[in-house]
Amino acid sequence: MLLLACVTLSAQAEEALSYRRNSLAMVLVYHPEDEFGYEIFKAFDSLPIPDKYDDHNINGWRIIDNSTIWGVQRRDSGYYKATYGHQLTASELQANAKFTEKLLNENQMAKKIIAKWFGLEGTSVEDATFNTELIQTRGQYNANDIDVAVALQTTRGLATLSDAGEELLNNTFVLVNDITYITAEQEAEAAKLAMGVLGGILDGLTGGSSGRELANAAGKIADSFTGFKVKTHSYLYQLEWNDSVAAVFYQFHYTGTPDPAKVQAFLDDNTTYRLKYVAHEYEFDKKSVLKGQYERTELVRTICARSMDKNIVALAKQYEDFKVKTPVFQVLSNERGKIEGYAAKIGMKEGITEGSKFQVVQCIQDPETGKTTYKYVATVKAKKGCIWDNRYNAVLEKADGATLPYTTFVKISGGEILPGMLLIEGKYRKVTE
Repeated sequence: MLLLACVTLSAQAEEALSYRRNSLAMVLVYHPEDEFGYEIFKAFDSLPIPDKYDDHNINGWRIIDNSTIWGVQRRDSGYYKATYGHQLTASELQANAKFTEKLLNENQMAKKIIAKWFGLEGTSVEDATFNTELIQTRGQYNANDIDVAVALQTTRGLATLSDAGEELLNNTFVLVNDITYITAEQEAEAAKLAMGVLGGILDGLTGGSSGRELANAAGKIADSFTGFKVKTHSYLYQLEWNDSVAAVFYQFHYTGTPDPAKVQAFLDDNTTYRLKYVAHEYEFDKKSVLKGQYERTELVRTICARSMDKNIVALAKQYEDFKVKTPVFQVLSNERGKIEGYAAKIGMKEGITEGSKFQVVQCIQDPETGKTTYKYVATVKAKKGCIWDNRYNAVLEKADGATLPYTTFVKISGGEILPGMLLIEGKYRKVTE
């Protein structure tokens, strides 16, 4: 049996693993009217942003309280809600999505996102300033290249600012998760009701009591079943950042030194900065019940985490700009030097299956213009039996693959793959051959 050796990223290259992720803020529609509503909120609030996205959560904007919402439905308060026995219709989904877009924009969520990107700092309008420190860090730009005052004076500087806008700001998303649930008790009650009706009909036809006995037995079986399943509707919104929006921001609002007029103009602008609704995803797995392994709070946290992860995976496949990028971590070779595969730190949490195929691309920044391009290198697929189960609490459950340190991919076509190159699932429109 041949032993595998690894060509691993150097310490310097590992530092470069802070590649340009998409940025994500996550919001929960909180249902205080539900028995498990507060526990879902606590579970949501304790979960970090998925590590393949940069955390762009906004303080004070983590929940939308369903009990305070008016205007979605004609008669009742709150969102159209997925409950036991009721699936949301297409029109209800659209109403929820558009209302949320309106709510986010009325509350200037896009402006809050931009303020975080540009480090709006200061205790008052008089001393407040913007900076580009976060953009430098996440985009790996040289401080001089991204200095706005300097950049606006040069062609390269303008190109670098444009690149930062396209690669970072335009790829900033808000994911609003509306989580409702089904408990075993709800299913048990429905099962007992159904069996009771059926038993009554049977007794009526036979004149006996076997139908009632059957119903009682079914009810006891249903009552003994414990579990909790969630219905998660996720609505995805993207920051609108283009040349015209950037022109307004840099000309009329951005200032690196105290300028009360510009800062106040930014705060007063209620039309330039917007979020747009781009996609919806729904996740409900009838087989996702976990029982006997968790106490109630951890049960809710685990199921909510996995449900939201599934929706994020589906949205990334559905919406081009939301695709996940991740670097090749190691090239795996046997003792004879033959390459056996490529390691990347993604797994079942990101939806990896034996059928998953990824483009391997090289990220290139033009030294003259500062613009970023992605060049196709190869195509790989996940190796059977070597998929990391990195889902929430997978290790606790002793799931297959939970102790693996990464997922192994094998090349199916293309050229030489090196550590640090990026994996992108499926086809990516920005990639050039």
